[in-house]
Amino acid sequence: MKRALITGITGQDGSYLAELLLAKGYEVHGLIRRASTFNTHRIDHLYQDPHESAARLFLHHGDLTDGSAIMSLVARLQPDEIYHLAAQSHVRVSFDQPEYTGDVTGVGTTRLLEAIRSTGVSTRFYQASSSEMFGASPPPQSEETPFYPRSPYGAAKLYAYWMARNYREAYGMFAVNGILFNHESPRRGETFVTRKITRAVARIKLGLESSLYLGNLDAVRDWGYAPEYVDAMWRMLQADSARDYVVATGTRFSVRDFVSAAFACVELDWEQYIRYDARYERPTEVDELIGDASLARKELGWEAQVHAPELVRIMVEADVRRLSEELDGSAARRTRYDP
Repeated sequence: MKRALITGITGQDGSYLAELLLAKGYEVHGLIRRASTFNTHRIDHLYQDPHESAARLFLHHGDLTDGSAIMSLVARLQPDEIYHLAAQSHVRVSFDQPEYTGDVTGVGTTRLLEAIRSTGVSTRFYQASSSEMFGASPPPQSEETPFYPRSPYGAAKLYAYWMARNYREAYGMFAVNGILFNHESPRRGETFVTRKITRAVARIKLGLESSLYLGNLDAVRDWGYAPEYVDAMWRMLQADSARDYVVATGTRFSVRDFVSAAFACVELDWEQYIRYDARYERPTEVDELIGDASLARKELGWEAQVHAPELVRIMVEADVRRLSEELDGSAARRTRYDP
């Protein structure tokens, strides 16, 4: 039985990847930060699985700023594969917390790579790189496109990218960078623009809100579906040799397009509800990110099936359903306890 360690297992990608690996028969270990409140809601259902997969999921407290603890965990687990997904991953927040972003997103990767090197563990390492590393470089962006990050987050991810390549080339480590373009799902955090939009659409449709405040509507992104992207991660670590891959749909969709499609799902005119707020603008904007995943298609057999219009529908329907269930539950509780 293969053993995998996932950092960031409680995030969007980590939860989908845990599902995938458990379905493939892996023993899955996840690194989570200790906090005063539980933040495992994305993976709680895995513990309730009626099959034996729940017995193959283990969580360990740790932090990417604690190199000795990471080294100890890697030495004890001896994982066959390590998927490094944990990061301070919000681009806008990185402008407010550049030092923290650099320490966790950038140097945290080095701590994990050094733990592998120092312990001598024979493992395959996946680094979650980002299309934000391309920044101002014009699309389409491929593995050969020059990097030009436009945020502390992009710069930190670029540092981590080069460290993974350095450890691969200097020490013969099987280390790959998955340069993933934007990928979303109903599990996306509520502060990210896509989920902010779909959640607001649900609340407006159900009469709980009257408007949605956004920044730059002209930014163009290549949006895919997260469950498909974690499959690409797994494929990279099954390859005969280690190399870096772009993972993307190859299609363009602006924030405005996303907003329009989301409101159309509930038959509302988006222009009646959108308000501009300069606070959501970035100090330096990335205008257009569109990936060329030809290499992943050729060598990994991976190709995106869900594109932006269907992704929007999936997310809006999930948020409408979730909110409707919450409202129905609240109404039932009020009825139960009212005298």
